[in-house]
Amino acid sequence: AGAKDDTFNVLDLAEYTKNQPWWRKVFAPSSGSSAEKYNVATQLVIGGVTGWCTGFIFQKVGKLAATAVGGGFFLLQIANHTGYIKVDWNLVQRDMNKAKQQLKFHSSGNKMPPEVKSRVDEVIIFLKKNVILTGGFAGGFLLGMAS
Repeated sequence: AGAKDDTFNVLDLAEYTKNQPWWRKVFAPSSGSSAEKYNVATQLVIGGVTGWCTGFIFQKVGKLAATAVGGGFFLLQIANHTGYIKVDWNLVQRDMNKAKQQLKFHSSGNKMPPEVKSRVDEVIIFLKKNVILTGGFAGGFLLGMAS
């Protein structure tokens, strides 16, 4: 008796984005570097702000991680000293030697896998195309680490 028909409007995103120039500017795929799209001041500001935020977060997370690792090691030493746990130092030494051997084996070849080399090449190309943005990011990162 009280049934109501709901009608829905359908939004075609393809048509919507054609009519929104800001949408295309922000989200449209482009092959060009940021140097072609933004002026020097904008690139420096974007790079600096993102670098500062990244550096600040990196600093805070780094302090937290160092505190957690140091505190955990301290608690393990107290537990070992009071007799709650027993550390098999011979086993630790054997595992450390095994890890050293594996590191020597992997680093002796000095050859990067092709997928790593292609990613490194992509990063280098990006850095060359966006020198100003990268410089702003590096400066902002250092300032963020210092604050």
